[in-house]
Amino acid sequence: MKRMRRSTGAPALVQWLTKLIRDHYQTVLVVLGFFVLWEVLVRIFEVPEFILPTPSSALSHLFLPQPDANYNWRLHISTTVYEFVISFLITSVVAVGLSIVMIWSKAIRQLLMPAFIFVNSLPIIAIAPIILLWMGYGLKTNILIAFLISFFPVVVNTVTGLEDIEEDLLDLVRYLNASKWQIFYKIRIPNSLPYIFSGLRICTTMSVMGAIVGEFISSDRGLGYIIINSQYAMDTPPIFSSLIVISFTGAVMYALVVLLERLCMPWTLLREQV
Repeated sequence: MKRMRRSTGAPALVQWLTKLIRDHYQTVLVVLGFFVLWEVLVRIFEVPEFILPTPSSALSHLFLPQPDANYNWRLHISTTVYEFVISFLITSVVAVGLSIVMIWSKAIRQLLMPAFIFVNSLPIIAIAPIILLWMGYGLKTNILIAFLISFFPVVVNTVTGLEDIEEDLLDLVRYLNASKWQIFYKIRIPNSLPYIFSGLRICTTMSVMGAIVGEFISSDRGLGYIIINSQYAMDTPPIFSSLIVISFTGAVMYALVVLLERLCMPWTLLREQV
Protein backbone atom coordinates (compact mmCIF):
# COMPACT_ATOMS: atom_id res chain seq x y z
CA MET A 1 0.00 0.00 0.00
CA LYS A 2 2.83 2.40 0.86
CA ARG A 3 4.57 1.62 -2.40
CA MET A 4 1.39 2.46 -4.29
CA ARG A 5 1.11 5.81 -2.55
CA ARG A 6 4.71 6.70 -3.31
CA SER A 7 4.29 5.81 -6.97
CA THR A 8 1.44 8.28 -7.38
CA GLY A 9 3.63 11.21 -6.37
CA ALA A 10 6.33 13.17 -8.12
CA PRO A 11 8.40 10.15 -9.31
CA ALA A 12 5.38 8.70 -11.09
CA LEU A 13 4.68 12.06 -12.71
CA VAL A 14 8.29 12.36 -13.87
CA GLN A 15 8.11 8.87 -15.33
CA TRP A 16 4.90 9.81 -17.13
CA LEU A 17 6.44 12.99 -18.56
CA THR A 18 9.48 11.02 -19.73
CA LYS A 19 7.22 8.45 -21.35
CA LEU A 20 5.15 11.23 -22.93
CA ILE A 21 8.22 12.80 -24.54
CA ARG A 22 9.48 9.42 -25.68
CA ASP A 23 6.12 8.48 -27.19
CA HIS A 24 5.48 11.82 -28.91
CA TYR A 25 8.87 12.83 -30.24
CA GLN A 26 7.75 11.43 -33.60
CA THR A 27 4.87 13.93 -33.62
CA VAL A 28 7.34 16.77 -33.08
CA LEU A 29 9.49 15.47 -35.94
CA VAL A 30 6.45 15.24 -38.22
CA VAL A 31 5.52 18.86 -37.45
CA LEU A 32 9.08 20.05 -38.07
CA GLY A 33 9.22 17.99 -41.26
CA PHE A 34 5.98 19.59 -42.44
CA PHE A 35 7.41 23.08 -42.02
CA VAL A 36 10.65 22.12 -43.75
CA LEU A 37 8.73 20.61 -46.68
CA TRP A 38 6.53 23.69 -46.85
CA GLU A 39 9.61 25.94 -46.97
CA VAL A 40 11.33 23.88 -49.65
CA LEU A 41 8.32 23.50 -51.95
CA VAL A 42 7.42 27.19 -51.84
CA ARG A 43 10.98 28.11 -52.76
CA ILE A 44 11.29 25.47 -55.49
CA PHE A 45 8.03 26.40 -57.21
CA GLU A 46 8.56 30.13 -56.51
CA VAL A 47 5.05 30.60 -55.15
CA PRO A 48 4.24 34.31 -54.75
CA GLU A 49 4.31 35.43 -51.15
CA PHE A 50 0.81 36.93 -51.29
CA ILE A 51 -0.53 33.43 -52.10
CA LEU A 52 1.58 31.30 -49.77
CA PRO A 53 4.54 32.67 -47.79
CA THR A 54 7.31 30.47 -46.46
CA PRO A 55 7.32 29.59 -42.75
CA SER A 56 10.52 31.59 -42.37
CA SER A 57 8.77 34.66 -43.78
CA ALA A 58 5.79 34.17 -41.48
CA LEU A 59 8.02 33.75 -38.42
CA SER A 60 10.17 36.71 -39.37
CA HIS A 61 7.07 38.91 -39.12
CA LEU A 62 6.79 37.84 -35.51
CA PHE A 63 10.33 38.66 -34.44
CA LEU A 64 11.69 41.28 -36.85
CA PRO A 65 10.32 44.75 -37.73
CA GLN A 66 8.62 44.69 -41.14
CA PRO A 67 8.08 47.62 -43.50
CA ASP A 68 4.77 46.23 -44.82
CA ALA A 69 3.00 45.71 -41.47
CA ASN A 70 4.88 46.50 -38.30
CA TYR A 71 2.32 45.15 -35.82
CA ASN A 72 2.77 45.29 -32.08
CA TRP A 73 2.82 41.51 -31.81
CA ARG A 74 3.31 41.46 -28.06
CA LEU A 75 0.10 43.44 -27.56
CA HIS A 76 -1.94 41.37 -30.04
CA ILE A 77 -0.69 37.99 -28.81
CA SER A 78 -1.19 38.90 -25.14
CA THR A 79 -4.72 40.12 -25.91
CA THR A 80 -5.72 36.88 -27.61
CA VAL A 81 -4.07 34.71 -24.95
CA TYR A 82 -5.79 36.70 -22.20
CA GLU A 83 -9.20 36.29 -23.85
CA PHE A 84 -8.56 32.61 -24.41
CA VAL A 85 -7.40 31.85 -20.86
CA ILE A 86 -10.15 33.88 -19.17
CA SER A 87 -12.90 32.38 -21.34
CA PHE A 88 -11.51 28.89 -20.71
CA LEU A 89 -11.44 29.39 -16.94
CA ILE A 90 -14.92 30.91 -16.84
CA THR A 91 -16.31 28.16 -19.05
CA SER A 92 -14.72 25.43 -16.94
CA VAL A 93 -16.02 26.76 -13.62
CA VAL A 94 -19.50 27.72 -14.82
CA ALA A 95 -20.09 24.61 -16.94
CA VAL A 96 -18.94 22.14 -14.28
CA GLY A 97 -20.82 24.01 -11.55
CA LEU A 98 -24.08 24.13 -13.50
CA SER A 99 -23.71 20.46 -14.45
CA ILE A 100 -23.50 19.52 -10.77
CA VAL A 101 -26.55 21.68 -10.03
CA MET A 102 -28.51 20.02 -12.86
CA ILE A 103 -27.71 16.55 -11.58
CA TRP A 104 -28.50 17.62 -8.02
CA SER A 105 -31.96 18.87 -9.02
CA LYS A 106 -33.95 17.26 -11.82
CA ALA A 107 -36.28 20.28 -11.96
CA ILE A 108 -33.37 22.66 -12.61
CA ARG A 109 -32.03 20.32 -15.28
CA GLN A 110 -35.38 20.22 -17.08
CA LEU A 111 -35.40 24.01 -17.00
CA LEU A 112 -31.82 24.70 -18.09
CA MET A 113 -30.94 21.96 -20.57
CA PRO A 114 -33.49 23.01 -23.25
CA ALA A 115 -32.19 26.58 -22.97
CA PHE A 116 -28.60 25.38 -23.40
CA ILE A 117 -29.56 23.32 -26.44
CA PHE A 118 -31.39 26.29 -27.95
CA VAL A 119 -28.44 28.66 -27.47
CA ASN A 120 -25.95 26.08 -28.75
CA SER A 121 -28.01 25.52 -31.90
CA LEU A 122 -27.72 29.20 -32.84
CA PRO A 123 -24.82 30.04 -35.19
CA ILE A 124 -22.46 32.29 -33.27
CA ILE A 125 -21.60 34.25 -36.41
CA ALA A 126 -25.28 35.17 -36.70
CA ILE A 127 -25.77 36.31 -33.09
CA ALA A 128 -22.35 37.92 -32.67
CA PRO A 129 -23.55 41.28 -34.14
CA ILE A 130 -26.41 41.27 -31.60
CA ILE A 131 -23.94 40.65 -28.78
CA LEU A 132 -21.85 43.50 -30.16
CA LEU A 133 -24.84 45.85 -30.08
CA TRP A 134 -25.62 44.88 -26.50
CA MET A 135 -22.10 44.90 -25.05
CA GLY A 136 -20.05 47.04 -27.43
CA TYR A 137 -16.45 46.55 -28.50
CA GLY A 138 -13.89 45.13 -26.14
CA LEU A 139 -12.63 42.09 -24.30
CA LYS A 140 -16.01 41.37 -22.68
CA THR A 141 -17.65 40.68 -26.02
CA ASN A 142 -14.84 38.41 -27.21
CA ILE A 143 -14.79 36.48 -23.94
CA LEU A 144 -18.58 36.04 -24.05
CA ILE A 145 -18.46 34.74 -27.63
CA ALA A 146 -15.70 32.28 -26.70
CA PHE A 147 -17.76 31.22 -23.67
CA LEU A 148 -20.87 30.57 -25.77
CA ILE A 149 -18.92 28.49 -28.27
CA SER A 150 -17.09 26.30 -25.74
CA PHE A 151 -19.70 26.03 -22.97
CA PHE A 152 -22.01 23.30 -24.23
CA PRO A 153 -19.47 20.46 -24.80
CA VAL A 154 -18.22 20.78 -21.22
CA VAL A 155 -21.77 20.65 -19.87
CA VAL A 156 -22.70 17.59 -21.92
CA ASN A 157 -19.56 15.67 -20.96
CA THR A 158 -19.82 16.57 -17.27
CA VAL A 159 -23.51 15.68 -17.03
CA THR A 160 -22.80 12.36 -18.75
CA GLY A 161 -20.02 11.57 -16.28
CA LEU A 162 -22.10 12.50 -13.25
CA GLU A 163 -24.93 10.27 -14.46
CA ASP A 164 -22.84 7.31 -15.55
CA ILE A 165 -22.95 5.49 -12.22
CA GLU A 166 -23.98 1.88 -11.69
CA GLU A 167 -27.36 1.74 -10.02
CA ASP A 168 -26.21 -1.13 -7.80
CA LEU A 169 -23.48 1.08 -6.37
CA LEU A 170 -25.93 3.91 -5.70
CA ASP A 171 -28.37 1.51 -4.05
CA LEU A 172 -25.56 0.20 -1.84
CA VAL A 173 -24.43 3.61 -0.57
CA ARG A 174 -28.04 4.68 -0.03
CA TYR A 175 -28.57 1.53 1.99
CA LEU A 176 -25.57 2.61 4.08
CA ASN A 177 -27.37 5.93 4.72
CA ALA A 178 -24.96 8.04 2.66
CA SER A 179 -26.18 11.60 2.22
CA LYS A 180 -26.72 13.18 -1.19
CA TRP A 181 -23.63 15.31 -0.68
CA GLN A 182 -21.53 12.25 0.20
CA ILE A 183 -22.73 10.49 -2.94
CA PHE A 184 -21.64 13.45 -5.04
CA TYR A 185 -18.32 13.99 -3.27
CA LYS A 186 -17.28 10.33 -2.97
CA ILE A 187 -18.82 8.76 -6.08
CA ARG A 188 -20.29 11.03 -8.72
CA ILE A 189 -17.55 13.67 -8.97
CA PRO A 190 -14.56 11.24 -8.95
CA ASN A 191 -16.36 9.07 -11.51
CA SER A 192 -17.00 12.07 -13.75
CA LEU A 193 -13.38 13.29 -13.87
CA PRO A 194 -12.52 11.51 -17.16
CA TYR A 195 -15.64 13.04 -18.74
CA ILE A 196 -14.91 16.48 -17.32
CA PHE A 197 -11.37 16.52 -18.68
CA SER A 198 -12.60 15.22 -22.01
CA GLY A 199 -14.87 18.26 -22.18
CA LEU A 200 -12.07 20.57 -21.07
CA ARG A 201 -9.80 19.27 -23.84
CA ILE A 202 -12.52 20.17 -26.32
CA CYS A 203 -12.92 23.51 -24.56
CA THR A 204 -9.28 24.46 -25.20
CA THR A 205 -9.72 24.43 -28.97
CA MET A 206 -13.23 25.89 -28.88
CA SER A 207 -12.15 28.78 -26.64
CA VAL A 208 -9.36 29.72 -29.05
CA MET A 209 -11.80 29.62 -31.95
CA GLY A 210 -14.33 31.69 -30.02
CA ALA A 211 -11.76 34.34 -29.09
CA ILE A 212 -10.66 34.67 -32.71
CA VAL A 213 -14.27 34.89 -33.95
CA GLY A 214 -14.90 37.65 -31.43
CA GLU A 215 -11.83 39.54 -32.63
CA PHE A 216 -13.02 39.22 -36.23
CA ILE A 217 -16.17 41.11 -35.32
CA SER A 218 -15.52 43.41 -32.38
CA SER A 219 -11.89 44.19 -31.71
CA ASP A 220 -9.11 46.54 -32.68
CA ARG A 221 -6.43 44.26 -31.25
CA GLY A 222 -5.64 40.57 -31.12
CA LEU A 223 -4.59 37.95 -33.65
CA GLY A 224 -8.08 37.86 -35.17
CA TYR A 225 -7.81 41.58 -35.82
CA ILE A 226 -4.44 41.05 -37.54
CA ILE A 227 -5.92 38.34 -39.77
CA ILE A 228 -8.83 40.55 -40.86
CA ASN A 229 -6.65 43.63 -41.32
CA SER A 230 -4.05 41.69 -43.32
CA GLN A 231 -6.77 40.17 -45.48
CA TYR A 232 -7.97 43.63 -46.54
CA ALA A 233 -4.37 44.62 -47.36
CA MET A 234 -3.64 41.25 -49.07
CA ASP A 235 -0.64 40.94 -46.77
CA THR A 236 -0.46 37.16 -46.34
CA PRO A 237 2.61 36.59 -44.07
CA PRO A 238 1.02 38.17 -40.96
CA ILE A 239 -2.01 35.93 -41.46
CA PHE A 240 0.16 32.82 -41.35
CA SER A 241 2.14 34.26 -38.44
CA SER A 242 -1.13 34.62 -36.52
CA LEU A 243 -2.25 31.11 -37.43
CA ILE A 244 1.04 29.64 -36.20
CA VAL A 245 0.72 31.45 -32.86
CA ILE A 246 -2.94 30.42 -32.52
CA SER A 247 -2.11 26.77 -33.16
CA PHE A 248 0.81 26.86 -30.73
CA THR A 249 -1.30 28.52 -28.02
CA GLY A 250 -4.05 25.93 -28.39
CA ALA A 251 -1.55 23.07 -28.28
CA VAL A 252 0.11 24.42 -25.11
CA MET A 253 -3.23 24.83 -23.35
CA TYR A 254 -4.29 21.35 -24.42
CA ALA A 255 -1.06 19.92 -22.99
CA LEU A 256 -1.62 21.78 -19.71
CA VAL A 257 -5.12 20.30 -19.43
CA VAL A 258 -3.71 16.81 -20.03
CA LEU A 259 -1.09 17.41 -17.34
CA LEU A 260 -3.75 18.64 -14.91
CA GLU A 261 -5.78 15.54 -15.70
CA ARG A 262 -2.85 13.34 -14.72
CA LEU A 263 -2.41 15.25 -11.48
CA CYS A 264 -6.10 15.00 -10.58
CA MET A 265 -6.33 11.35 -11.63
CA PRO A 266 -3.07 9.78 -10.39
CA TRP A 267 -4.48 6.27 -10.74
CA THR A 268 -4.11 6.62 -14.51
CA LEU A 269 -0.33 6.81 -13.99
CA LEU A 270 -0.42 3.49 -12.19
CA ARG A 271 -2.54 1.98 -14.93
CA GLU A 272 -0.06 3.03 -17.62
CA GLN A 273 2.86 1.57 -15.66
CA VAL A 274 1.24 -1.87 -15.46
